Amino acid sequence: MTGTPPQTRVLVVGAGPVGLMLAGELRLGGVDVTVLDQLPVPTTESRASTVHSRTMEQLDSRGLLGELGTVPSSPWGHFGGIPLDLRLPSPYPGAWKIDQARIERLLADWAVRLGAEVRRDRRLLDVVDHGDHVEAVVATGVGEARILATHLVACDGEQSTVRDLLRADFPGRSAGRELLRADVAGIDVPDRRFERLPAGLAIAARRPDGVTRVMVHEFGAPAPQGPAEPTFADVAQTWKRVTGEDISGGTPLWVNAFGDANRQLTRYRHGRVLFAGDAAHQQMPVGGQAMNLGLQDAVNLGWKLAAVVRGRAPQGLLDTYHTERHAVGARVLGNIAAQSALLLGGPETGAVRTVLAELIRVPAVRARLAGMVSGLDIRYDVGAGDHPLLGARLPATALTGDGVHTDTAALLHPGRGLLLDLTGAGPDRVRRAAAPWRGRVTAVAAVPEQPGPLAGAGAVLVRPDGYLAWTGADPRDATAALDRWFGPPATPAPAED
Repeated sequence: MTGTPPQTRVLVVGAGPVGLMLAGELRLGGVDVTVLDQLPVPTTESRASTVHSRTMEQLDSRGLLGELGTVPSSPWGHFGGIPLDLRLPSPYPGAWKIDQARIERLLADWAVRLGAEVRRDRRLLDVVDHGDHVEAVVATGVGEARILATHLVACDGEQSTVRDLLRADFPGRSAGRELLRADVAGIDVPDRRFERLPAGLAIAARRPDGVTRVMVHEFGAPAPQGPAEPTFADVAQTWKRVTGEDISGGTPLWVNAFGDANRQLTRYRHGRVLFAGDAAHQQMPVGGQAMNLGLQDAVNLGWKLAAVVRGRAPQGLLDTYHTERHAVGARVLGNIAAQSALLLGGPETGAVRTVLAELIRVPAVRARLAGMVSGLDIRYDVGAGDHPLLGARLPATALTGDGVHTDTAALLHPGRGLLLDLTGAGPDRVRRAAAPWRGRVTAVAAVPEQPGPLAGAGAVLVRPDGYLAWTGADPRDATAALDRWFGPPATPAPAED
C-alpha cells in the first residue's frame, strides 16, 4: 500500500488486549485504524487472568461489561504473597477473574464492530518516521507491503519489535529470578495460595474445568539467560523438589515462565511512534497488574491521539500521554519490584514479610496498597486547582436529569468529554457552555440521586478516559479547561441540537 500519506489512519502493532483496546478508543474518536499481528489466529493462552477495579470501571465506561455476563470476583488480592483486602469504594471492588483470551475476544469484537481493521499473519520488518507520516514495512503471506499511517503505536509486548527497530532506550534490570508456570490437566494436588516451603514457593489453583494452574519458584534458582521457554519436565522437576509431589503424569496444556525483569522506556513517544503496554514497560506480572496497566495506557492515549489526527488537539496534548502514563508506570514498576523481592526471596525476607503483614492490618496502609494495586488511586496533574476530585477518576454516581435516570459510566460510553452540571439549574446553560465543542464534549444537566463524592461539586469537566479536568460552580467558567483538553472552540460555534 503506497501513495499519498493517509490523513486519518493510525497503525497499531499488536492485537493483544492493549492494541485492541486502543483500536476501539481510536474508532470512538473517529480515526481509521489498522491493527497488525504476526500470529495467524488469536492465541488461546491466558497469561493474565485478573482485572482490577479501575480497569473494570473503564470497561464499564465503554459499555462492555454486559457482554461478559457474570464474572467471578474475590475481595482478596495480595502484596508480595501477603494477603491484601482490595475492597475500596467502587462498583467493582476486589479482583475480577477474566482470562486474557476472553478479554481479547471481547475487545476484538468491539473494535471490529466500531470499524477497526485487524490483519493477522503480518510481521513487522521496518518502521520509518518521515516527519509528516510513518511508513511500515510488513511481511505478508505473499511478500512485503508498505503501509502508510499518520502515527504508529507499538502494542507488541515485552519483546517489542518496534522498540528494537527504533533502538529505543529501555533502561532497567534484566530477570534474575523466575516463576515457572503451567496449566495441567489430570493432576490432583492441594490448592496452595503462595505457600512458602523450605525449598521454595508453590502456588496451585484448580479451575472448575478440572485443570490446575501451578506456579513454582525454587529459592536461589537464577533465571536462565536466553529466550528458551521451560518444558513441562522443568516445571514438574522443580515442583517435586519444592513440594515433594509428582505431577509429571499430568497433561500440560500450556507452559511458560516469567522473570523479575523490570524495565521502562525513557520516552513513550518517539515522534510519530508511540508505545503502550508491555512494549513500554516490562515487569513481573505480580498481582495481575501488567495487563491492567497496559489497558489503562490505551484508554489514556486513544482519545488524545484521535484528537491530534483529526486536527482538534490543543498544543501539547499528545505529550501528556507520556507525562501521565510514564509516571504511573514507574510507580507500578516500583511496587512490583518490591513484591517480587518479597515473593521470590528466600528465608532472608521473613522478617520483612512479618512486619509488612502487621502493617497491612492498619486501615490506612491497607487502603494505600489496595489503591495502588487496583489503580483506583491514580490522580493526574491537570493543573486546575486543588479540589480533591481534580485529576482523579469520576466517581460512579447514579444521576437524574429531565426525569431520566442514568449514571456516570453510561455518560462516558461515546468516548467523548463530558461537561456535567450538577446544580439542578437545567440543561440550557450547560449546553450553551459546551456548544463550541459539540462533537467533542457532551453537555448534561443532572443531579446525584444519593449523597456522594459529587454532592456539592457544582459542575465538572470529565476527560474521555474518565478523569476530572475541572470543577467549578458554573459550567460557563470551564472555557479555559475546555480549551486546554479539547482544543480551540469551533468558529462559528455549531448550532445546538
